[in-house]
This record gives sequence, C-alpha cells and structure tokens, in this order.
Amino acid sequence: MEKRVRVRFAPSPTGPLHMGGVRTALYNYLFAKKHGGDFLLRVEDTDQGRYVPGAEEYIIEALKWCGIEPNEGVGYGGPHAPYRQSERKPMYRAYAEELITRGWAYYAFDTSEELDTIRKQAELAKMPNWQYNSISRMTMKNALTLPEDQVKERIANGDSYVIRFRMPRNEEVRFQDIIRGWVVFSSNELDDKVLFKSDGMPTYHLANIVDDHLMEITHVIRGEEWLPSAPLHVMLYRAFEWEAPQFAHLPLILKPDGNGKLSKRDGDRLGFPVFPLEWKDPEAGMISSGYRENGYFPKAFINMLLLLGWAPGNNQEIFTLDEMVEIFTIERIGKSGSKFDPDKAKWFNQQYLRMLPLEELADLLMPHIEANGYSVSKEYAMKVCELMTERAVFVKDIMEGDYLFSGPKSYDAEGVSKKWKAGESGTLLNDWSNVLEIIEPFDAATIDIRFKEFLTEKGLGMGAVMPLFRLMLTGSLTGPAASAVAGLIGKEEVRKRIAAGIAALK
Repeated sequence: MEKRVRVRFAPSPTGPLHMGGVRTALYNYLFAKKHGGDFLLRVEDTDQGRYVPGAEEYIIEALKWCGIEPNEGVGYGGPHAPYRQSERKPMYRAYAEELITRGWAYYAFDTSEELDTIRKQAELAKMPNWQYNSISRMTMKNALTLPEDQVKERIANGDSYVIRFRMPRNEEVRFQDIIRGWVVFSSNELDDKVLFKSDGMPTYHLANIVDDHLMEITHVIRGEEWLPSAPLHVMLYRAFEWEAPQFAHLPLILKPDGNGKLSKRDGDRLGFPVFPLEWKDPEAGMISSGYRENGYFPKAFINMLLLLGWAPGNNQEIFTLDEMVEIFTIERIGKSGSKFDPDKAKWFNQQYLRMLPLEELADLLMPHIEANGYSVSKEYAMKVCELMTERAVFVKDIMEGDYLFSGPKSYDAEGVSKKWKAGESGTLLNDWSNVLEIIEPFDAATIDIRFKEFLTEKGLGMGAVMPLFRLMLTGSLTGPAASAVAGLIGKEEVRKRIAAGIAALK
C-alpha cells in the first residue's frame, strides 16, 4: 500500500520569514495538496541562543496571509504533537544514546576553548579547514581515545560533553534528489557533526531526522543550503535503520543585480520588501517592510513566488491556488537559481488588481479615501476605480488622483510656464467653459465630440486647449483623459475648477 504523502515546513524562529522560506512552504503545500497528503508546520527551535521573540507568531501569520496554511503542526495541533522541538527536548537524548549503542556515535569531552586552540594552530600551519573527523578524532578527548572507565567517570562527575556522529572513512554516500538526480559525497569530506549538545539540546541534525521519522514525513522539500547536510542525514537514517524520505533541494532565489542569494540588504538597497509581512525587530527596534503592508495581494505574491524556480511548461503566468495545486510537479523545478525581479513582482500585483470586480476594488479603496479625509459614495468610488485601475499597481495608486475628490491645490509650474499664455489662455478656457455648460449628457464621449467641434470653430489644434483643460481639472499635464475626469466629477465641479484655475494663474 502506497504511503500517504506527508511533508513539513520546518523554520527556525530566529527572525522574520524570508520570501525564500515562503516559497519553500508554498512548494511543500502544493505537493501535499496535489497528492491528497498532509502539510505540517514544525518549529525547529533547538538553537535557543538565536531564538527571537515574536518570530514564531510571525511565521504562522505570514502563512495565513499567503493562504498556504498547514493542516497539522504548531498552532494547528495534530496526532504528532508537540510540533515545537524545544517541547520535545526530553526524547532526543535516548536517540543519541541509541546511536552510541549501535556504534554510530560517541561522547566527546573537548572544550570549546580547546577546539578553538586547535583551529588556530591549524590555521598557522596553513590548514584552515581543520575538521573534527574520522582522522583527527583519534587525537581528541573522546570515548574512542579514552579508557572506558574514564569515560564513565567523567560522565558520572558531570563533566561537560557532546555526542558526535561517527562518520565512517572511505565510503560513498549516495542519494537521489528529485530535482538534482543522484548526489554523491565521499565520507572522507564529512566531519563528525555534533548531534547532542552540552546544554542537553539536540542539534538541528539529530532533531530533524528523529522528528521527520516520528512524524512519518515522506518527502523533504527544502532549500539547497541544506544540501551539504544531506549526506549526514542519509547516514543517520542508515544508522537508525529507518527508511529515508525522498529529498528535493530547491534552488536559491538570487538578488536582482549581481550574483548571490537574495538578502534583506538587497531589498533595503534597491527599495523592495523581502519579507511577506512587516517585521519589527524586538531588540534593535528596526522595522523591515513587508509585501502585505506595501499593498501586495497575497495571491499575487504567491503567484510570483511559484514561478521563481518552477516552470509550467507553457506561457501561462497567472494561476489560482487551485490551478497551482493541479499542475504542480517537483520535476519541473529547475536546478539553478532564479533572479528576483521587483518589477515583475509589481506586474503580478497589477494583473490581480485588474482582475478584481469593481465593487470589491471599491471596498478596498474606501479606507484610503477616508484616510485622505474625503467622503464619497461607494458608487462614486467604483467609478474612480474604473477610471484609474489601468494606471494602478496597488490599490493606493488609485488615489493618485486627489483631483478626483477635490480641486487642485497647486498647478504644475513647468506645465504652466509651457502652456499658459497671459490673457489668451483665460479667454479660451472661459469660452470652453460656456460650451461645457450646455453639454448633455455630460459624459466623456459627448465632451470629446463637443471639444473637437470647439477646436474646429476656433481654428485651433488639440495642443492649444487640451493641456490647459487638464491643468484646470487636475493641476498637472499627466493623468487619465481630461474628458473622463470631467465626466466623473460633474459639470458644476468642472466649471468651478476652470474659474478657480483662471483666477489663480492670472
């Protein structure tokens, strides 16, 4: 009988969730849903020294905002609780000691000071990459070099120790990665990693393997930064005689310019968020921007992330979450990193904004209108959305047109100097205002027809009056069609603005 697919997203609560982490969660979620399986959230907080208050809550809130919620795990419960590793602490020691019994691990009593001294000596001897490994361990203070009674005595006396994995020599460690194919390491390149620390906590390596086994994880889908740890994990499964899950190591999200992994520093430097939600550092007090607070739709955000490393095999770019689940396969994830494009992220948001029904868009716009001190009906807000949506990337951009809610408070100086001619401009605009007074119906199409007739009657070109008309309505030479703005704000308001503009620029 085929096993039920079970995957996990297992972040450490050491700060905000990077968008690369969200993509890892998304791919796990899609894979689980595609196969009718389970998506778990496990918090790997074994490194208590790096724990940041609020980070765990941030992770849960971010996944909720993105719409990729787990069906089991921290904050959700489930049959394998607890899902927070610090709460599972008592159980890990037994597994570490089982490895000692099986001959796959050993006690090591070397102090951190002694190890630092050895590393410094190695550097001086031009051996900068010294490792505690299958060769050097035989010169260290551990259960492999000390007499058995001395080892027992040290433990009984409460001497500080760690438990290290006993990596064999001259072995080929092989595993098949769903994305990368066969991955091969020589055990001679691998060190004897610490599995259990002197503070009584397991390291990531031991806790990760034990929890994945106990939680019946079938597929480990994680970032490629964990690829160097994979051979140790494969060896741990072998040591415990457990069936290993299938591995898939995701490519990096790269910075937009240059090489290397996308970082918060890149976002700060180039002016875009790298976190799903705004993050307030509890210690430094610094605030990092988030996609949510910048006005991105969560659906646009995850759609953008989907295509950073995965390809559908056709030209489609816009996907609903259900469509993502239906077509997602790990095999279509590339091996090489994907450059993040901030402009493409905005493009995705723009597409989702344009797809929203006007009524829904107006509901999102109303708080922005009210925040700017205006009071209008929802019907009017819908008309504003209809006029401005094609120009907007974010909902707040629709408010570009303050002029859709009140007359200009100033007039573009460069536009005035280019287009305003003393005496002549005011007269032309007064004549055009008189024409506007009798236009019925007062809509963009009718205004356009009468405007062309007005120009013909005056023997003028479009450039002689249209920029002035726009200046009177909006205070600027740019924006949507002046006739559309006029039709929206109404005849009385248009004539009032023309009169006010003429008076202001005389």
